[in-house]
Order: sequence, then structure tokens, then C-alpha cells
Amino acid sequence: MEFSTLKIQLGESVAWVSLNRPEVHNAMNDVMIQELTEVFDWLDCRDDVRVIMLKGNGKSFCAGADLAYMRDVAKKGYDANYADAEKLSRLFRAIYFCRKVVVCVVQGACMGGANGLISASDIVIADKGAFFAFPEVLSGLIPATISPFVVQRCGMSASRELMLTGRRFSAEEAKAIGIVNVLADDVPAAESACLEQLMKASPEAVASCKRLLQSVAHMDDPEAPVFELTSAMIAASRASADAQEGTTAFLEKRKPSWCQQ
Repeated sequence: MEFSTLKIQLGESVAWVSLNRPEVHNAMNDVMIQELTEVFDWLDCRDDVRVIMLKGNGKSFCAGADLAYMRDVAKKGYDANYADAEKLSRLFRAIYFCRKVVVCVVQGACMGGANGLISASDIVIADKGAFFAFPEVLSGLIPATISPFVVQRCGMSASRELMLTGRRFSAEEAKAIGIVNVLADDVPAAESACLEQLMKASPEAVASCKRLLQSVAHMDDPEAPVFELTSAMIAASRASADAQEGTTAFLEKRKPSWCQQ
């Protein structure tokens, strides 16, 4: 399979999936969202793949949603925005419900929707210099489709403070609240150690264990109403006046109007 926004490398029992829009810090547009969903569905069906390593080429893991793309979609009305949000939710579900172990490797920026990618994954390795944020409210939006995965990963208390303020936080803080599992000085060495340990486990037992954990966490249904609700909420949010102003202000490199009051 060939992709325009991703690079795929297949090794012995391992697939490396690299976000490949380094010129925009791997910001997600509609093409990348679709391609990521396709590649996770494809790899989930391969018996020769036991672990999927998700990485970002360049300085950043992922800067979140491509705001130019978001601005264009927002102009198309609620139905188009709902369909687009459902595609993003479907991507996170493809990662979360994948039977393979999904390991995310984070360097540089991990912003907004990128936190959905890592929160839907099983293990997150982060460089000590990585940084994170849920900046949606600063642009008049809400982090809707990622919220079920983030809240499950780091809890309601941390999610409230970080999502309501939109502030940037460090890899050390991300580790402390559970978004990151491994904080690394030497990321390649941490990757190798993780893979070595994962290869000791039974593939069948791993898949069963993932289903067990999803059931215990009450997120074992990929078509659960919560995912429909979050798509509906972000579709409405994108069309709001504040979202239009916030996105335009970001692209014009100025403060939104509510910061000038």
C-alpha cells in the first residue's frame, strides 16, 4: 500500500507507521486521517504483525489538526462537519480497538488531536524534550472526539484542568499523570527495550488481554453512543462564532477577539 502522508516500513513482526508531513509538524488533514485509518485496519488483519510503532517524521510528533483544513470544513455546515468528525473518531477507534500492540513514540510537539492518537494507543514513549497541550478552547473549539480516550488514560481531574486551560505541559508532567508511559533520554534504546519485552508475550494472549481491558474500562463497543455524541459536539463547535474567530486569528497570527476584551 502507498500513502501520501505516511511512511510505512514492515519488519519482522513489527510495522513502523510514520506521520510524514514534517513541513507542518505532521498536522492532520483529511487525507492523513483517512490514510491512518486505512493503515491501522490493514495492519490489524496481518498475522505477521504483532506490534505497530506510530511515530512522526521531523521535529514534532504531531501538531494536531491542520487548522487551514479545519477552517475549510467548518464552512460546509453541520452535516459535513459531523461526517468529518466521525472520520476522526473512527481513526481513534481503529487504533484503540486494534488487536496489535500500538506503541507511540513522541518527540517535539504533541498538540490537540495528536493526544487522541497517543491516548488510543497502548504504550507511549516520549523524549524528555517533548511537550503537550489541548489548545482547542483557545481557538473556540472543544477536544470532543479525543475526550473518551484521554479521560480514560489520565483521569477526569487532569483532563479538566488541561482541557479547560489549554496550557502547554511538559513530558515530565505527561508522565506523572499517565499520558506517557516511558520518559526517555535515549528514545531508540527505549523503543528497543519495549519491543524486546513485547516480543516475549503470546500474540493471542495480547489480543485477548486488550479485549479484557476494554471491557473492564467499559469502552468495549466501537459503536458506543459516546463516540456519536462527541462527533456531534465537535461538529456544532466548529460552526460556532468563537471557533471561526479563533481559527482565523491563529492563521492570521493574532489574538482572538476575546483576548482583547
